[in-house]
Amino acid sequence: MTEKRILQVCIRLFLEKGYKDASTTQIQNDAKVSCSSFQNIFKNKEGVLLELVKYMFKNQFGIARNALGEELSPVYVYGAETAIQLTLTELNENLRDIYVEAYTRETTLDYIQKETTKELKGIFGAYQPELTEKDFYQLELGTAGLMRGYMANPCTEDFTLEQKLNTFLTLALRCYKVPEDEIDKVLAYIAGLDVRNLAQSVMEELFEKLAMRYEFSLEGLLL
Repeated sequence: MTEKRILQVCIRLFLEKGYKDASTTQIQNDAKVSCSSFQNIFKNKEGVLLELVKYMFKNQFGIARNALGEELSPVYVYGAETAIQLTLTELNENLRDIYVEAYTRETTLDYIQKETTKELKGIFGAYQPELTEKDFYQLELGTAGLMRGYMANPCTEDFTLEQKLNTFLTLALRCYKVPEDEIDKVLAYIAGLDVRNLAQSVMEELFEKLAMRYEFSLEGLLL
């Protein structure tokens, strides 16, 4: 099936080279498809990225919850899942590129924002009961921008992963009007996690699921 063959090639190239460096010409050559066939199915490379984003976002948070292995209140789940997602981009530069592009491209960003908005009222509605789903969508426009900014800038000695997680979560939770004392508790919980190992486990399982779904080898990808 041509569509599946294109997806196999694209996803492997995205993971091997990053989104930006995987050229459309190489995708077409490796998948043995013509330019017109590729465009008829996906229009462009962004169309393939959208398919990948849908699958990754459908699976990554479930994997993260399983990795945490405990029942948590919604705000703690948001904090932990967000921390793991940010940490994923510090483990693998090509994965960083995929996430940053996903939060940049119009179609993929729109998908992420709409899917995230579905969850926000359930997580933060108790703090701002007067807000509608439309209001939470407008807030998500801001927190998605924050997420992209923190993902796009790698950690350094002067801005460690721990500082990045604390700063992002403080800003995001304040945006959703979580009380300061509860924010402190969420940050303390995150600080007590081995977030790097959790993110590594999530990344490996996510890659394995991708490989099984699209039938390609993981050799050389789990760096």
